[in-house]
Amino acid sequence: MSGTTLHPRVEQAIELYDMNRYEEGLALLDRRLAEAPEDHHAWTSRARCLAGLRRYEEGLDAADQALKLEPELADGHFMRGFALRRMRRLPEAEQAQREAIRLAPERWGPRTERAEMLIFVGTKEEALQEAQEAVRLGPDIVDTWHTMYKVAAFNSRSDLVEESIRQLLRIDPTDGLAVSLVAEREARKPGTSAARAADLYAGALAVVPDSEALRSDLDKAVYRMLRGTRWLALLCLVMAAVTVDVFPTGGEAKELPVPLGTRLWALALMAVVWGFGAWRRYRRLRTGAQLSVFALVRRSFWPKVVLGQATWATLCALLLVALPWSERTVPQVLFWLALVPNLLSITHDRNRVR
Repeated sequence: MSGTTLHPRVEQAIELYDMNRYEEGLALLDRRLAEAPEDHHAWTSRARCLAGLRRYEEGLDAADQALKLEPELADGHFMRGFALRRMRRLPEAEQAQREAIRLAPERWGPRTERAEMLIFVGTKEEALQEAQEAVRLGPDIVDTWHTMYKVAAFNSRSDLVEESIRQLLRIDPTDGLAVSLVAEREARKPGTSAARAADLYAGALAVVPDSEALRSDLDKAVYRMLRGTRWLALLCLVMAAVTVDVFPTGGEAKELPVPLGTRLWALALMAVVWGFGAWRRYRRLRTGAQLSVFALVRRSFWPKVVLGQATWATLCALLLVALPWSERTVPQVLFWLALVPNLLSITHDRNRVR
C-alpha cells in the first residue's frame, strides 16, 4: 500500500493489526466500510484482521470483495492466497500468490507464501528459487529467512539451513525459531551432560516461553539429571557398605563396630559426592532450569519415584556409617533394601518422564 493515500481509520486499523489487536482493528474497518463500502483498501485490511483472528472464510470473502472493486490489487490477491492456504486449498492459493507477484514483483510477502506452498504443489527447485528471491528482496526480514529455513530443510540443503539460522540471529538474536534450533543442536551433541542440556533448553524457553517442544525437552533433560542422582546415591551406598564391611571377603572380617574416625571419614566422602555431583551442579543451573526440577517432581510420577529411590538409598547409606553396628545382619538387610528397588527400575524408567 506504499504510495497510496489511506483513510485515517484504515491507517489506524493497520497499526492495531501490527499490535495484534485484531478485534479493535476490525471494528474500525467495519465503521469505515459502513460509510464507504467501495474502499478496497479497507476490505484488504479487513481480510488481514480476520486472518489474524483465524476467521479465514470471512477473510477470503473480504479479499474477494476487494478484488471485485479493484481486480489489479496486489494486496487483495495476497490476502486471498493467504486465506486459501490456511483453508488447505493450496493450488488456488498458489495461483493467487503468483498473481500477487505479477502485480508487485518487488514484494517479498507473496514469494514467501508461494515458496512454502511449492513444497507441496510444485517442485523442490521452484520452492528454492522462490525462497532465494524472497531473501534477496527482504534480506533483513525474519519471515523471509524463516521460509528459507523451511525450504532448505525440505531440500536437504544443510548449507542454506545454517545460513538461515545465522541470518535470523543476526536480524533478531531472540528469534524463537533460531534460538530453539541452536538449543536443540547444542543439547543433542554427543557428550552433552543433562545439566548442560537443561541449561540450554531453559535459556531457549526464556525466549520462546510458549514452545511445548522445548518444555518437553527441558523435562527430559531434568529427568536425566534426577536419574543421575540415583547413581550418586548408589555410590554412597557402596562406600558405606565397604566402610562397615557389610559383606566380608577373603575370610577376614573387620571388627565391629567400625571406629568413629573411619565412619566420619566415610560421611565426609559422601558429602563430597553429593556436594560436587548434585548440589554444585544444581546451583550452577539457570533459574529456569532450577525451577523446572521442582515443577517436574511436583507434577509427574516417575521423577518422584527416582528422587525417592535416591533419597532412600542415601538414607540407608547414612544409617550404615552413622551407627556403631556390632553385628552385620541389620546392615546387610539395609543394604539390600536400598539396592534392590533401584536395580528393579533403573533399566526400565529411562524415558518415563511423566
